[in-house]
Amino acid sequence: MPRKPGPAPMAVTSSLNSIHISPRTPKTPRNVGGDDESDVELELLNEEQRLEADRDVDEPVVHTPAKKPISAKDKRSMVLLCVLYLIQGVPLGLALGSVPFLLKEHLSYSQLATFALSSYPYSLKLLWSPIVDSVFFKRIGRRKSWIIPMQLIVGSLMLYISLNVQKLMQDPSANLIELTVVFTMLVSFSATQDIAVDGWALTLLSQDCLSYASTCQTIGLNSGFFMSFTVFLAFNSEAFAHKWGFPVLTIGAYLRFWAVVCYAVTVWLLFFKKEDKDVSAEAEMGIRETYKTIWTICKLKHVQLLVVVHLFAKIGFVAHEATSLKMIEKGLKREDLAAAALIDFPFQILGGWLAAKWSRGDKPLRPWLYAFWPRYLFGVISVITVYLFPPPPISPGFFAYLIGFTVFSSFTSTVQFVGISAFHTRISDPLIGGTYMTLLNTFTNLGGTWPKWFVLRGVDLFTIATCKIPEVKGEVLVKAKECVSEVGKKHCKAIGGACHIDRDGYYIVTNACMAFGVLFLVAFIWPSARKLQALPTSAWRLKQL
Repeated sequence: MPRKPGPAPMAVTSSLNSIHISPRTPKTPRNVGGDDESDVELELLNEEQRLEADRDVDEPVVHTPAKKPISAKDKRSMVLLCVLYLIQGVPLGLALGSVPFLLKEHLSYSQLATFALSSYPYSLKLLWSPIVDSVFFKRIGRRKSWIIPMQLIVGSLMLYISLNVQKLMQDPSANLIELTVVFTMLVSFSATQDIAVDGWALTLLSQDCLSYASTCQTIGLNSGFFMSFTVFLAFNSEAFAHKWGFPVLTIGAYLRFWAVVCYAVTVWLLFFKKEDKDVSAEAEMGIRETYKTIWTICKLKHVQLLVVVHLFAKIGFVAHEATSLKMIEKGLKREDLAAAALIDFPFQILGGWLAAKWSRGDKPLRPWLYAFWPRYLFGVISVITVYLFPPPPISPGFFAYLIGFTVFSSFTSTVQFVGISAFHTRISDPLIGGTYMTLLNTFTNLGGTWPKWFVLRGVDLFTIATCKIPEVKGEVLVKAKECVSEVGKKHCKAIGGACHIDRDGYYIVTNACMAFGVLFLVAFIWPSARKLQALPTSAWRLKQL
């Protein structure tokens, strides 16, 4: 989301009640990381070597059967995955969406960059994913051993925030550190739950429906994010509530509601959902061995190539996260933004479903690659939209334009997210599914996270603001860096002046990011992706020693 919007993003796995999907490759060895690189990586350079590698696989090579209809068991598993990802999306929507919008009225972009650090744990979960994959209680289940306590903690944290939110949000600049720490913890425990769900998803769905794991993730995460961002901002607006006759939804009441939902789903998992025994878990790897396995995976040349692609693929899009904030700054009402996102939501679900179908062929990265170009096009349009944004109130025609722009731009983003998640699901080794998936998704999410702090700081760094104070005989200009923040603007207004932005750093940072993104796409991402998707699945496995 990314894995997730993302975002960035986070395909999943799970086990069916009566069907065990045997690994298509030998089990991960106990002793990995030998000196001979040929024992670590499968070098599939020609057809002869490919046939030889296929003979090393436990299962014989078979022709792909005709597509079967989705079974009732798979449908139930998909619903479960959507619910579990929904619980993850709720805190992410708060930390990455609605709370920054609420704080923008009181904080500068540099201060928002500090709060943005709370999203980093979702991109760094690889650091503790081996523990989640290796330590569990057999009686409870390999994945439930982590999902149940993590959801209890997430619910308790949301309950704590709901009881203290008035104090924290009353003066956010004074409580910025506490706000950042609390939401960092919330995102961290949600990320831990995501590791377990990712591992469960690989065995929960049948092989024929495995490509829909990323679709379940898209539906669940987007739904949770949508409710915590779009729906909450709409019902939190006094104007929207007064117009439609609803009571104003406070952030405290919203958090208490989802705390109860977390508790309810956790109780259901504990007493009514039995996790089937994962046969692949019989070869239980210890924590140390799992970390060694991660290092072995990272030494595969094509994995290293994929990591480089992920770390820089989203730089061209990250700057646009400030676009919505700039529109709010120019007079777009929160309820109008929420309404546009509300209309957009069904198209996100449709995009996720279509991308999953497009990714089932022999070129799974094709939808991900093709979606780059319209995303950059919509990026240019968004910059022009901010520059030409009309003074409020906005006309119905311009609002319709915003809705259309939101729908098409988010559609391309969803296609990319599901496309790369489906690719990760296909190439991950089921034996260490949670760790392998988390390894790949970590770099995907990190590619959209690590530039965020620099982008938000850069907007303020390159912005030159002036506080103009009129006098009887002329005009006095006072250089005021604080004119960049909402607090500085209010102070300038209090002394009888008006803030004037001589140079807006938003345009400098956004154009620089897009220019780098286009060059990197043409020169590196496109040829690298075509090489990666041409590799057989066995090339991504670890060879048995």
